[in-house]
Amino acid sequence: MSIRKSTLSAFAAVVGTSLVLSACGGTTDGGGGGGATEPTGDIAAMAIAKGESGDTYTSPEVAQSDATFVVSSDNPFTAYNNAAADANNSYNTFALIKVLSGAYLLDGNNKVLLNKDVMESVEVTATSPSQVVTWKIKEGITWSDGEAWDCDDFYLAWLSQTGKAKDAEDNDIFTAAGTTGYEQIGKVECPKPTEVVTTFDSPFPDYKSLFGISTDILPAHVLEKATGVADVTKLTPTGGDAAALAKVADFWKTKWNGFDAALMPGSAQYTITAFEENNSITLERNPKWNAKPGGPAKIVLRGISDQVAQAQALENGEVQVNSMAQPDANAAERLRGLKSQGVIFGAANGLAFEHFDLNFKNKWLADQAVRKAFMQCVNREELANKLIRPVLENAKPLGSLAFFQGEDGYVDNYAQYKGDAAEAKKTLEGAGYTFGGDGVATKGGEKVSLKISHTDIPRRKQTVELVQSQCKAAGLEIVDDTDPKFLADRVSKGDYDIALFAWSSAPFKSSLKSIYETKGGQNWSAYTNTKVDAAFKDANSNLDVAAGRKSLAEADKMIAEDNYSLPLYQLPNMWAFKGIDKVYFQSYNGALWNANEWVKTS
Repeated sequence: MSIRKSTLSAFAAVVGTSLVLSACGGTTDGGGGGGATEPTGDIAAMAIAKGESGDTYTSPEVAQSDATFVVSSDNPFTAYNNAAADANNSYNTFALIKVLSGAYLLDGNNKVLLNKDVMESVEVTATSPSQVVTWKIKEGITWSDGEAWDCDDFYLAWLSQTGKAKDAEDNDIFTAAGTTGYEQIGKVECPKPTEVVTTFDSPFPDYKSLFGISTDILPAHVLEKATGVADVTKLTPTGGDAAALAKVADFWKTKWNGFDAALMPGSAQYTITAFEENNSITLERNPKWNAKPGGPAKIVLRGISDQVAQAQALENGEVQVNSMAQPDANAAERLRGLKSQGVIFGAANGLAFEHFDLNFKNKWLADQAVRKAFMQCVNREELANKLIRPVLENAKPLGSLAFFQGEDGYVDNYAQYKGDAAEAKKTLEGAGYTFGGDGVATKGGEKVSLKISHTDIPRRKQTVELVQSQCKAAGLEIVDDTDPKFLADRVSKGDYDIALFAWSSAPFKSSLKSIYETKGGQNWSAYTNTKVDAAFKDANSNLDVAAGRKSLAEADKMIAEDNYSLPLYQLPNMWAFKGIDKVYFQSYNGALWNANEWVKTS
């Protein structure tokens, strides 16, 4: 894995009222040299789904193909339950988006669309004394095993992610990746199987981010059969049958990893039929899908961590689509050169950003002077210039953890960090650190040595190599800790000094809370600031858009002052395809977001 997904929970994590961002940064064809600037013409048009109309989506009728469409991705699928903390990542989302239905969908421009294939309506039915949202499901919606897709599945999504079911040590027994929004729901009621009534304890403007945007509506009937719990809707997060709740939590967080056909049906256009660990997942048309069927009969999503190897696989005809959440300059150059072979290449800024998280549990990083010195010596301009601009020429360092450049509320809170090793060394000297003959900072007879942990994405290794050089003169010894399974096995355990990865978001801000609040579901570095907690609480419950944005900006500024996380740059997505009419990389959901609409052209 290389990108964590923020669940509203980061291609990987990041998601007030919704601020919908338009894709920016891309190219129109496969030719030309240098970095691209913005998508225009045919490429930009591909961001609009064939089945969208206004604020709704309905699967369109498209030509059927018996062919297998092979799609490459940076990393392989690992888990069916992407809402569990130890599984949550974008590469699961990229497959599950065509397997698990939700109330809302996103198009390539991150426009939020009501999913009319499965929903009749979603309405705010009361605002006083409490906010009430009523979700009405279409009659006859089923899972691929024939069981109903209905209110109990929504109930399980809430029960598992409300964060209120605690053990004796006050830990969430479900260990959900995020609880944002769900934790504000006081109760979920099922007046009938096709109606879900959610009553909020405090207002939640981003209610559209719940129940499906994060592919989190899982089959309650499968869980009930496996655990012996007759009706999950009879359980409550607190009080009630604690033993039954514990069984449900254990199954939810442990049994939906990998793939087991008996436990993992589909509720969208496709269902999983095969899984090869660390390699690929196969999707085939869902035989119980009640709307228009998908064009491709079969889709194989393969993990290929080397982007140049992905491009070569497309050139050789081994795959029909490259989908790269990780931009790579060499791969971009190669793909641009394949225009004469009918390859269409695109690049566009996504709702994801690369960053360093500094672990407060580390004895050196517990000292703010060390954290500040690290941020001072990292030259983000050099990183962007060498690693990102060859893909997207207008890329520049990001100055916020909460806002992207161009958004209302964006302020560069990291402008002072320009890669000044001399200033970084002064910061360490002022905090009592000394420097040995090798130039490495020491204190108490120990050298300051910090590991940067990351997956085996080539660009990440290049990032660490550059930072090693940049920070050497500051006296910081940086060690490269490359681990292909870092995000799968270690990041959620806080097993790192400095974590290098990307947060990916849906077009909502509410999920930031779980990343940066004290003991948040995705706060793995033990960061805590009660003023930040209060600011996020206000931002997530304030129906005044401007006021909520102000609170979010305040939290953003305070996190920067605490030297917790250093944003590097917004990540452009890259994709290329041949023999298909219309492919676009959706920032949060990947290339398969509209794969049911694909039509084979050659």
